[in-house]
Amino acid sequence: MTGRVRRPISRPGRATVRLYCLAHAGGDARAFAPWSVLLPDHIEVCPIQLPGRGERLPHPPVDTLEAALDQIHAAISTTLPFALFGHSLGAVLAYEAAHRRTPAHLFISGHRAPHLPLREQSIHHLPDREFIARLAELNGTPQVLLENPNFLRMLLPTMRADFKISETYRHRPRPPLPCPLTVLGATEDPDVHRSELEAWTQHTSANCRITEFPGDHFYLFDHPEPPLTLISEALAAFAPAHTP
Repeated sequence: MTGRVRRPISRPGRATVRLYCLAHAGGDARAFAPWSVLLPDHIEVCPIQLPGRGERLPHPPVDTLEAALDQIHAAISTTLPFALFGHSLGAVLAYEAAHRRTPAHLFISGHRAPHLPLREQSIHHLPDREFIARLAELNGTPQVLLENPNFLRMLLPTMRADFKISETYRHRPRPPLPCPLTVLGATEDPDVHRSELEAWTQHTSANCRITEFPGDHFYLFDHPEPPLTLISEALAAFAPAHTP
């Protein structure tokens, strides 16, 4: 199984570029499915679902960067030009995937530049009760889910695996990526400061655009239209030419 989420809108013959999307820690890639309606027809939205969530819930989650990149690599088709989008943990995965196979454009959301050190305390190794308490403090998991024992039993292995990848990540210095880079963030995000977004500029030799939107760490799903307008503008070069 490639990990590609089935899209609500199929665009055979109309799409000229694919946008592969990677979610935050514990996130379900199906959250990106509505983008198919909100983005222009020439952009085919391709959420990549890693094991252990959504329709891949029965599959054991991967807990190493290399294993996650293997899953992502297998999901990407190069029959059309493609772009990568990643939010939070997904931003790191998208960046590392771009070093394996260069996209036409890289979109980074809600994550500090990869060479900057981890500021948060490591939690992936904590006992269940402490781990759940820290998840609640981070506000990245809805409270109604944290209070559901059956769901937590299924969720915890995936959450631990994702946090392990994030917390054990170590950047390897390499030449800057040759593709354009768009960095998105939120003005009220407690996890990522403006200066940490600006530090992404050293990771591309092409154009780098940095934009902040109102909201917190999950601004992207609360108010998707403004960031999607920015994505559409960045991929406008792939829009079909209009014939008179």
